[in-house]
Amino acid sequence: MKKTPKQIKDNELLATTYIDEYELIRSLTKESFYIFVQEFWDTIIPEAPVWNWHIEYLCNEAQIVCERMFKGLPKDYDLVVNVSPGSTKSTILSVMLPAWVWTRKQSATIIAGSYTKDLAMDLALKSRDIILSEKYMQVYPFVRMRQDQKAKSEFMNTKRGKRISIGVGGSIIGKHADLIIVDDPLDPQAAVSETSLKTANTWMNDTLSTRKKDKAITPTILIMQRLHQNDPSANMITKAEEHAKLQKKMGMGDGTIMIKHICLPAEITDKLKPKSLKSKYIDGLMDPIRLSREILLGYRAKGGYMYAGQFLQWPVPAGGLMFDTSKIQIMTPPVRHWQKRIRFWDNAATAGGGCFTVGTLMGLDEHDRYWVLDVQRFQLGTAAREEKKKQMALMDGRDVWIGLEQEPGSGGKDQVVNTVKMLAGYRIHVNKVSQDKVVRADPFSVQVNYGNVYMAPGEWNQAYLNELEFFPESTYKDQVDTSSGGFNFLSVKQRVAGVT
Repeated sequence: MKKTPKQIKDNELLATTYIDEYELIRSLTKESFYIFVQEFWDTIIPEAPVWNWHIEYLCNEAQIVCERMFKGLPKDYDLVVNVSPGSTKSTILSVMLPAWVWTRKQSATIIAGSYTKDLAMDLALKSRDIILSEKYMQVYPFVRMRQDQKAKSEFMNTKRGKRISIGVGGSIIGKHADLIIVDDPLDPQAAVSETSLKTANTWMNDTLSTRKKDKAITPTILIMQRLHQNDPSANMITKAEEHAKLQKKMGMGDGTIMIKHICLPAEITDKLKPKSLKSKYIDGLMDPIRLSREILLGYRAKGGYMYAGQFLQWPVPAGGLMFDTSKIQIMTPPVRHWQKRIRFWDNAATAGGGCFTVGTLMGLDEHDRYWVLDVQRFQLGTAAREEKKKQMALMDGRDVWIGLEQEPGSGGKDQVVNTVKMLAGYRIHVNKVSQDKVVRADPFSVQVNYGNVYMAPGEWNQAYLNELEFFPESTYKDQVDTSSGGFNFLSVKQRVAGVT
């Protein structure tokens, strides 16, 4: 049927209206990732969104990182985000962000990883669904998928931009990225083992770090809930701190750490970063709708350690572990009037790896206050380790006792005998190990928690406090063990002679 002139004019007007609408959406969403998320939310999620403040904040922070990549400028920093489950973190950064990046840089290659390849591909499928949606194709007609490159694990557009999805530990030989996104590299539903921690950290340190088109430009965004003291968040930040210190030492930088750490606990705590976000919390809650107090109480009932890590972003339950390190005062110790002092040793025989040999110097002053005065912590072979003990004995002086642990069996006895011979002339206390580390640490923890333990200032302070704070879940336990041995010696009367 032939259309009338009025019908033709109405259709042209309608088409022009749609064109204008698509152009407006294109203009707004290309300039704002947050508006993109709002505009394309319903292409993959049928439920109505709840626009809590943290969504816009995370969108803006991700855009700041990407803008420099679009312009080919050296990155200012990588991004580490710790936020609770159920906060749309994956939708924002693993699903929406790659689709938005292609609106600005069609040739961008994005490597996206998660703790399993299945999860990584599920997130990729949702991202692909946005790109293939009618709305996206109308708004961005210049972004088109290659018909022969639509696999979930790796798909490509007509400008050779790629999204590559991979599970932790997977190989990505020959692939190089403009942007790397890592979303939950550890399984939050499974117990975190030393093996999974090592696999995730090694993969990020040794594999992903080499998969950048330009190391100076390609940013990494890591988003996860905290699960362990040494999880990939902590590992990535620690590596950046070490790199900054080395650069400053070599005169190649000012010590600036090239990581921005965003930490959004579900309930407001002192771990919140940046601190300026405190004003965003309502009644002490990050998201009073998704993560209401009632909902959080339900999660808390499932376990303090789980709740502290996944929701408070600090895997130490309040009051759930042994040491309240906030009660330890750091101050200058007295120079005289010690009732007793002891440097207590815990051995390790591996040079450059494994556990640490630790010698902790402790004292009891005239006011019956316990002091942690110095910590020597190193990884040396047996001969170098014993020589170090001899040097520290000479430095401490003969009025300081030397504490040694004797492990069960003949090997432990022989080791102690050899050390005692080497340290002839010093007062030595040998402690035969017969109890679990936690049991041995209990008396010391009581004094810490009652505020009767003080600490001399030193570069070793933070590592020492971190180990106490996480104990018995800490990665290493040797500083706690030597402190327990030293305290147990100081807290009881000893015979004044030779070896006790």
